[in-house]
Amino acid sequence: MKHALVALGNALRELGYRFTTVTPETHARVNSRPGSAVAKDLRDVFGWSRPFETGLLPAELVALMNAAEVCERMPNSQLWRATVRFSSIGEVLFAHSAFPTSEADAVFFGPDSVRFVHALQTLAPLAKRVVDVGCGCGVGGIMLRKRDAGFEQEVVLADINERALDFARVNAALAGVSMEVVQSDVLSGVRGEIDLVIANPPYLVDDSKRTYRDGGGTHGEAIAARITLESLHRLAENPHGGTLLLYTGSAIVAGTDSFFEAVRRPLAASGVRFSYQELDPDVFSTELACSSYADAERIAVVLLQAQVAPRPGPARGADLSES
Repeated sequence: MKHALVALGNALRELGYRFTTVTPETHARVNSRPGSAVAKDLRDVFGWSRPFETGLLPAELVALMNAAEVCERMPNSQLWRATVRFSSIGEVLFAHSAFPTSEADAVFFGPDSVRFVHALQTLAPLAKRVVDVGCGCGVGGIMLRKRDAGFEQEVVLADINERALDFARVNAALAGVSMEVVQSDVLSGVRGEIDLVIANPPYLVDDSKRTYRDGGGTHGEAIAARITLESLHRLAENPHGGTLLLYTGSAIVAGTDSFFEAVRRPLAASGVRFSYQELDPDVFSTELACSSYADAERIAVVLLQAQVAPRPGPARGADLSES
C-alpha cells in the first residue's frame, strides 16, 4: 500500500495536481452547491472527495488507487470515491484522510496545518534533533526538514495514531526526506536527546473522540498542556537545552485563556524563557454552539515558544578531583 500510494502521489504531481484543503465546514458548503455532486477533474476526486464516474480518471491512476486500496464503490451506486486526499503546501503533496473525516483514527490536514508550517518556517531555530509530537500526516516535521536541507538534522515523527504514522511515512517518501517514525504517546516512545519539540496538537472538545480533533480537558486544552510539560522535562535533560514551539487553539472564557491558564504556573516555576501570542483571535466559531463551549466567548489560535537554557558546566579551571 505504501509504495503504491507514493506512486499515486508522484503521478498526481507529474500531472500538475495542486489542492488547498479548507475547513470541514467550508468543504461541506462547497460540495453542497449545485453541480458539485459528481467529480469533473482530479481536484474534485483527490481534493474535494467527490464521487466519480468510471472513465473520468486515466487507467494508470485507477490501477495505482486499487493497488493502494484507496478506491471504493459508493453504496447502491455506479460511482466510485477516493478514500484519500492529497493537499499541497508549495510543491510538496501530503496524503491524508478523505472528507468527511468521521472515523476515530482519521488523519486531518487543513488551514491549521498551513499556519503551523508558516510559524515553523519563520520561528523554528536550527536544531540537530527535532521531534514532531502528534505529527499527524507529518506536515510540520517534513516541511521543517525541507527548510533545513543541507543541515545535518534528524527529525522524528511521533504520533499515537498508527494510521497517522502510515500517512507520515508516505508523505516523507513523497517529499524525498528521511525520517524516523515512532508510535508514541506524546514523548514516551521517543528515545535520546531532543533539541527541538514542535507540536500542533488537537485542541477542540469532540464528542466523537476523534484522535486528530479531541484535545481533552474542559475546553480541549489538556493534550497541549501535557505536551508542554513533558517537552520541558525532556529538553531539560539535554545538556545543551532546547526549544519548544507549540501551535494550538485555546478557548477564551470570560477573558481568560484556558490553555495558558493550564501552563502558566509550571512555565513560571521552571524558569524557562518563553513567549506567548495569539496568531488568530477567532477560529471555529461554530463550536461555540456546542454545550462544551457554553461559557466560551471565542476560540483563539495561539503559539507558545519556550527556551530551556543549557545546563551550566564546571567553572574553567575548577578542580574536579575527589577531596
